[in-house]
Amino acid sequence: MDTKTWFITGASKGFGLEFITQLLAQGHNVAATSRTLKGLTDAAGAHENLLPLEVNLTDEQSVGAAVAQTISRFGRIDVVVNNAGFGLFGAVEELTDAEARNNFDVNVFGSLNVIRAVMPHLREQKSGHIFNISSIGGYTGGFAGFGIYCATKFAVSGLTEALAVEAKPFNINVTLVLPGYFRTSFLTDESLALPKNQIEAYASARESQALHKQQINNNQPGDPVKGVAEMIKLAEVQNPPVYYFLGPDAVGMAEQKIASVQAEIEAFRASSTSTNF
Repeated sequence: MDTKTWFITGASKGFGLEFITQLLAQGHNVAATSRTLKGLTDAAGAHENLLPLEVNLTDEQSVGAAVAQTISRFGRIDVVVNNAGFGLFGAVEELTDAEARNNFDVNVFGSLNVIRAVMPHLREQKSGHIFNISSIGGYTGGFAGFGIYCATKFAVSGLTEALAVEAKPFNINVTLVLPGYFRTSFLTDESLALPKNQIEAYASARESQALHKQQINNNQPGDPVKGVAEMIKLAEVQNPPVYYFLGPDAVGMAEQKIASVQAEIEAFRASSTSTNF
């Protein structure tokens, strides 16, 4: 495996921190970003091949400076992992405009800022691989209380499909990763925001909230060590997938969604196809 330079966002915990551990062990260079430098260095430690960076992903100048520092230190960027993001719980009606926009700012526009900053370099070197970490909630949105979060991840899915087509002529691969439930800190208080103004009429949302916080948290079936190892392997695949479902639960939910949509297409085919002149 050739030594590569990886640029990873949201690297102080979860998948991001696991990427640092495995990539450094394999001899790669890693530029890792987090909201606070201390939190990142406390978690990841120091290594001659690690460049820790404090970055505000919603600030284009901050992102651009981090990309420039990475290229100055390592000479190039080969793989980008847009991993940073946070969960937002709440029924669609009960979340405020500010809460919803903040989730989009980090989960969608943060990744877009990184993509715009790295693409000129990847195009110039005519190589690279961008991983956009979405969620199975970016493919199937049937989770009460996760509508806005799912909307951010559906947005990531849509822009990734387009980017994959746009980047292909420059020999740049783009992969959308849709994980299921992995045992990270995603469902903890620091990573999952709750609505300021709850509407108790949404019993399904409250039940889902309790289920995720009290039963699913710390009991997720996915092993982040194995999940990250599989993603790293994809960076060496000649023709990697655009859609990559990560975890048996993600694969199962994707298959259920596909079957459900196909069944509805067939049920309403006559109506749907009766609209041409």
